[in-house]
Amino acid sequence: MKIAILSRNTNLYSTKRLVEACKERGHEVRVFDHTKLYIVNESQEPALYYGNEKLEGFNAVIPRIGASVTFYGAAIIRQFEMMKVFST
Repeated sequence: MKIAILSRNTNLYSTKRLVEACKERGHEVRVFDHTKLYIVNESQEPALYYGNEKLEGFNAVIPRIGASVTFYGAAIIRQFEMMKVFST
């Protein structure tokens, strides 16, 4: 499985532990700062970008969204869901 973890700080214990657990189970995992993702509403195909990289092929997303960016974080999760990515 290819899993995206949304966290603003990769050095947090909880984020590190999630990455560790995913890798122990043989999953491919990447951590993204969700405040640096941007949404593109293409005509038939919703998309997310991290810089110049289009995020594709993810099977699941694990959100770790803080209270100060809840509105934007929720929009990112909705976009993942529109891309048929399972959200916890």
